[in-house]
Amino acid sequence: MSQPTLHDFHRPLGSTGLLVSPLGLGTVKLGRDQGVKYPSGFQIPDDDEARMLLKLSRDLGINLIDTAPAYGRSEERLGPLLRGQRQDWVIVSKVGEEFVDGQSSHDFSAAHTRRSVERSLKRLETDFIDLVLVHSDGNDLAILNECEVYETLAELKREGKIRGFGLSGKTVEGGLKALETGDCAMVTYNLNEQAELPVIDYAAAHGKAILVKKALASGHVCLSPGVDPVRASFELVFGHDGVASAIVGTINPLHLAHNVATVAQVLRKT
Repeated sequence: MSQPTLHDFHRPLGSTGLLVSPLGLGTVKLGRDQGVKYPSGFQIPDDDEARMLLKLSRDLGINLIDTAPAYGRSEERLGPLLRGQRQDWVIVSKVGEEFVDGQSSHDFSAAHTRRSVERSLKRLETDFIDLVLVHSDGNDLAILNECEVYETLAELKREGKIRGFGLSGKTVEGGLKALETGDCAMVTYNLNEQAELPVIDYAAAHGKAILVKKALASGHVCLSPGVDPVRASFELVFGHDGVASAIVGTINPLHLAHNVATVAQVLRKT
């Protein structure tokens, strides 16, 4: 029997006009192995391994790729790795967080936002980024209300350098505020954490996009014996029609194929 794929399950990313696979490939592990919250250590894949992972993702029907300046060398590696494939991918990147010498720092000013997007365009070797999210430090409302990052992203959208923008936040209030004028909110939603459900509800009611991070609780979820945690996680996530896609950051081809097969089974039944 052939491996199930997600080619038949692409869906709208809110009202951006983009169609995305229900699973997106998170790429923090392509560029950074310090200060990451995973249950076990890992080795950053070399270029050949990364190229094979991207090809497998594409073959399995994944067209959404998630990166960020805070993911170490992820963006600058993806540029060359995706040469000649730009039309095959919906690329999500971020602004606001930098990761240098093992330390995170944040800057949500207009100047930094514009400089960050221009740098991401160069690193990713593209004329536009499909979606840029504000990489929140947790002070969601203060960032949106007191900083110039959202206005600057709106300008960049008008200039055609990005197609959409939003917030990768940590609070319900921030997510709701972000969706008022933005296109997308990235929320944590899994079997352990469901506090941001009101943001998903709002998005579903207003035609906005939701991307889910930590759908598998970064590998930490524990359930009773005999229950497949991956399937249970995806049943929860895709049980809500407000969710466009879940970003999963695996570099293990077997895990990737298993995740895709599980999502295909879950969506076939809904």
